[in-house]
Amino acid sequence: MSTNKSIAKSAGTIGLATSLSRVLGFIRDIVIAKFFGTAIFAQAFVVAFRIPNLLRDLVGEGAMNAAFVPVLTEELTKKGKYEFFRLAQVVLNILFLSLLALTAVGILASPAIIRLIAPGFWADPEKFQITVTLTRTLFPFLILVGLWAYAMGVLNSLGHFATPAFGPCALNLSIILCALWFGDNVFGLATGVLAGGVLQLFIQLPPLYLKGWKPRLTKEFAHPKAKRIGILLVPRGLGACVYQVNVFVSTILASLSGVVGEGAVAALYYANRIWQLPLAIFGIAIAQAVLPTMSRQAALENIQSLKDTLLFSLRTLFFILVPSCIGLMVLSTPITKLLFERGAFTAYSTQITSNALFFYAVGLVACGGIKVLVNAFYSLQDTATPVKTAAVSLIINIVLNLLLMGPLKVGGLALATSIAAIFNCVLLYIFLRKKIGSLGIGKILGSLFKILLAGLIMGLLCYFTSLRVNVIVTIFLGIGSYFLVCFLLGSHELKEFLSWISKRK
Repeated sequence: MSTNKSIAKSAGTIGLATSLSRVLGFIRDIVIAKFFGTAIFAQAFVVAFRIPNLLRDLVGEGAMNAAFVPVLTEELTKKGKYEFFRLAQVVLNILFLSLLALTAVGILASPAIIRLIAPGFWADPEKFQITVTLTRTLFPFLILVGLWAYAMGVLNSLGHFATPAFGPCALNLSIILCALWFGDNVFGLATGVLAGGVLQLFIQLPPLYLKGWKPRLTKEFAHPKAKRIGILLVPRGLGACVYQVNVFVSTILASLSGVVGEGAVAALYYANRIWQLPLAIFGIAIAQAVLPTMSRQAALENIQSLKDTLLFSLRTLFFILVPSCIGLMVLSTPITKLLFERGAFTAYSTQITSNALFFYAVGLVACGGIKVLVNAFYSLQDTATPVKTAAVSLIINIVLNLLLMGPLKVGGLALATSIAAIFNCVLLYIFLRKKIGSLGIGKILGSLFKILLAGLIMGLLCYFTSLRVNVIVTIFLGIGSYFLVCFLLGSHELKEFLSWISKRK
C-alpha cells in the first residue's frame, strides 16, 4: 500500500471513530443543554470539567503525540520490538506517578484555581462553591485520560488506530446515560465522566496484549531514550501551557457577564463543540494518522517524502475544511437552534451560541493546518518551534480579546481565537519552510482556488435555501452542490476522494 493510501486509510478509520464520538458528543451536549441550558449549573460544569480536560493536553494526548510517538517509532524502526516495549514500560512508570501527584495537587488547590480562571464567579457564592466541588470530583479523570492517551500513543506507534479512536465514544455514552439517569443533578454528569474515563481506558487493553505489550508497574525508571522524550516533552509542555493560558484567558473574560453578557462561558462551550466536529473528524484525524508516517520518514532522513506527505495532508485538509468553514458561518443560527434549542436552552442561548460559532468558524481552516504543521515539526523531533509560534499567538489572542469583547460580546472572544490561529498557522509554515526548504506550496494554490470557488457557491446556495427549507435538507443540498462544482472544475482532490471511496467499497 502506498504511503498516501495508508494515511488515507488510517485517517478514514480515525475519522469514522471520531464521527461516531462526535455524534454521541452532540447527543451528550443536547442532553446537557436540555437540563441545564446556559444557566448556573451548566457554567459550573463547563469550568470544572475544563480544568482536568485541558490538563490532559499537558500530560496526555498532546504529550504522547509530540514526544512519545516519534521517539518510540524511531526505536521500533531501528532496534525492534524489545527496545520498543522496554521504553514504553519506563514511560508508563514515570507517567503514572506524575499523574498521581498532579491530581493530588489539583484537588487541594481547586478553590484557588477557580478564583483564578473564573473570577466572575466570586459574585455568586453558590456558583463558586458548586464549581469547586465539581472540580475536586472531576480531577481523578486526569489519571484515567492520561493513561488512555499513553495507550493510544503505544498503539499508534504500532500502526493501530481504531481502538484508541473509539475510546471517546465510551466516555460520551457514559455521560449520556448518567445524565439521563440523574436528570438535572449536575453531579450525575461528574459520575458519567469518571465512569467513562474507566471504560475508555480499559477497552485499550485487549489490543495492547494482542500486539505483545503487557503493561505493568515496575521499578525501572531509566532508558537511554527516556531522557530524549523528556527533552522533547519540556517544550511541548510549555506549548501546552501557552495553549491553556489562551483558553483560561477566554474563560476568565467570558465569566465577566457584565461585559460579554450572561451565559457566555456555556455559549463558548456549545459553539466550540459544533466547531470542533469537522476539525476533529478530518483535521485531527489526518494529523494523527500522518504523524507516525512522517516520523518514520524523518528517522530515515527522507525529507522529500516527508514534504510529499505533508502536502498531501494539507490538500486533503483544505478540500474538507474550506466548505465546512463556509457552511458553519452561513448556517450558524439554524444549526445551533436545531441541535440545542429545547428545555432550558432558550432563544437567547441560541443567539449567543450562534454568534460565537460564526466567529469560531473563521479560523477553522487555520486550526486544521496548525494540527498538521505542528506534527511535521514533531516528526523532526523539534518541539521548540511550535512553542514560539504559540506564544506569539497567545499575545495576539489576549490583545484581541480585550479589544473585541466590548463591541462583539461573546463573538469577540471567538473571533480573537480565530485571528490568532491564522497568525499561528502562517508562522508555522514560514518556520517549517526555513527548516526543510521549499514545500512546493505553489502546487496546491490552483486546487485551493477551485475549492474556495466551489465553497463560495455552496455557501450562497445554503443561505438562500435555509430561508425556505429545513436545515438538514439545506446541508445535504450544500454538500451535493460542493461536490458537483468541484467535479465541473476538475478538482484533483475530489478524484482522489472518490477513488479512495471506490477502493474501500
